Amino acid sequence: MKNFLLAMATAWLALAPAVAQQALWGGQDIVSPEIHADGTVTFRFLAPKAVKVEVMGDFLSGEGAAALKEGKDGLWEYTTPAPLAPELYSYAFIVDGLKCIDPNNVFINRDVASLTNIFIIRGGRGDLYSVNDVPHGSLTRRWYDSPTLGMTRRITVYTPPGYEKGGQRYPVFYLLHGMGGDEEAWITLGRTVQILDNLIARGLARPMIVVMTNGNAAQEAAPGESSLGLYKPGMRLPKTMDGSMESSFPDVIRFIDASYRTIAGKSGRAIAGLSMGGFHSLHISKEYPDRFDYVGLFSAAILPNEGAESPAYSNTDEKLKAQFNKKPRLYWIAIGKTDFLYKANEDFRKKLDAAGYPYTYYESEEGHIWKNWRIYLTEFVPMLFK
Repeated sequence: MKNFLLAMATAWLALAPAVAQQALWGGQDIVSPEIHADGTVTFRFLAPKAVKVEVMGDFLSGEGAAALKEGKDGLWEYTTPAPLAPELYSYAFIVDGLKCIDPNNVFINRDVASLTNIFIIRGGRGDLYSVNDVPHGSLTRRWYDSPTLGMTRRITVYTPPGYEKGGQRYPVFYLLHGMGGDEEAWITLGRTVQILDNLIARGLARPMIVVMTNGNAAQEAAPGESSLGLYKPGMRLPKTMDGSMESSFPDVIRFIDASYRTIAGKSGRAIAGLSMGGFHSLHISKEYPDRFDYVGLFSAAILPNEGAESPAYSNTDEKLKAQFNKKPRLYWIAIGKTDFLYKANEDFRKKLDAAGYPYTYYESEEGHIWKNWRIYLTEFVPMLFK
């Protein structure tokens, strides 16, 4: 009996790693999404007991959700009726009214507190958003001291291919996120690293350092990356668009110029951002008119929140005059035709027109979405530091 028990124990010890590994790594043997040679895409979801399965995503062009058809053994399928244009797409499933991610697609983005799967249709801009066989830059998360905010904070920094091996100095592009985002947003949702690598490799962009800040002045870092621990991200945070980001921005510039081989002058700096980040870019650039030669407003919020009384938002007309008197090389405004901020941007352009301030305008289809902000990044970066 003793020998039998010993044999059983030995067998279990041998089997346990395999069982544990199977539990950890086991998954459904289903391909979803499947991108076909003709550019159509098939989505699959295994749900034998479901009554209704739908897929929602930006590939549907505002159609809401598309119904999957149940097949053998409870495997639901949907194939797009037409090829999809080259692009990065986001999607999720709705199973009997419950939104969920695709268990067969490990590629997931977080936008504030929402998770979606992604896939890329190659060609055109899709190639810019993909990892290609080109020289690659490096990405680091750095902590810096912000005396203005009284805390140590995190930024994300892209350095171009060859930075570590050389001694040359590089211009710096400060790239800001929107409300609810953080220093992770542009590298995940925006594909900044892939876009910069590919544009530089094609000779369409000058090698540059890209600094992606956290525009939430009350945060040390992105949710889950600070001393606050693991908590659910939210949109409305303290010190949002109250002038704190504008007043503390010189702390970031000082850290970058002290830590990297930068071209530390107006001609070597650019700033741009989306939505709230566009708002910050507008007000930071006019607050410090000697700091930035290139300014980009991507679907920017324009006016301060009601009750915001920061000095950064006062005397706007005078500050804009001082900024444009210093002749920035590029002031670039982009907005989608159906963006809820379209009217605010139109009014701001009328203000610039009335004052005779030169700017470049780019108008796209659709609205306040990451698809547009990736497009704007691919258009804006090649114009920098020429």
